[in-house]
Amino acid sequence: MSEEAVLSAEDHLDVLAIGAHPDDVELSAGATVASCVERGYRVGIVHLTRGELGTRGTAEERAAEARAAAHALGAPDPIYLDCGDGGLRTGRDQEDALIDVLRRHRPSLVLAPPPSDRHPDHGRAHRLVVDACFYAGLARRGRGTPHRPRLVLSYMQHHAFEPRLVIDVTAAWPKKMAALACYRSQFHNADAKGRSEPMTKVASAEFAASVVGRAQHFGQMIGAAYGEPFWSPTPLAVTDPLQILPPGLP
Repeated sequence: MSEEAVLSAEDHLDVLAIGAHPDDVELSAGATVASCVERGYRVGIVHLTRGELGTRGTAEERAAEARAAAHALGAPDPIYLDCGDGGLRTGRDQEDALIDVLRRHRPSLVLAPPPSDRHPDHGRAHRLVVDACFYAGLARRGRGTPHRPRLVLSYMQHHAFEPRLVIDVTAAWPKKMAALACYRSQFHNADAKGRSEPMTKVASAEFAASVVGRAQHFGQMIGAAYGEPFWSPTPLAVTDPLQILPPGLP
């Protein structure tokens, strides 16, 4: 996909990356999204809220930033489900809305928030995504043709976990950093002037450094410069053991 990529209502996707708020996907799995695009996979992004209760920026600013960030990763404009920031709703209506997206776009792989995290919306989003992915495969639930993604992987947000796999994202790392730079209202920006909002954890220089440090840490574990970690509740199947050989390690 190029910067001009457009996702029509019924386009099928290989990967669907879902976040509770605009910037969650880019921050935690952005390089994986860009890497998938570079490999020729069709990738979409869903934001379950518009980040409307965020301390910094407005929902309108974040929408423009999210669109630019998606394009920086090579993805089309994001989809919004408006589940409500700061108390993300996870009822049947929200499940049905996400089921509709899953059945229209029929992804094989879903990237989701982790089961538990510092921000309560992240854990709620995980449950919503996992439940909707299951229900989407039930013929008598909701509208449209049933479809259940083959795999749901959880990316790492604030809380660390023992990953089931780490993806080498070295080649795509510059695109992730370009996407994060689009969120000028949210993340540290030494050139930002005229903003009067309070400082937040994610807007600090220390947080910006930690994003790089975490990726380098997990990259070092697999013999790469940068890595993004993921978790699955079940083991991951491999048919060819040689496919999992780490790059460059003796």
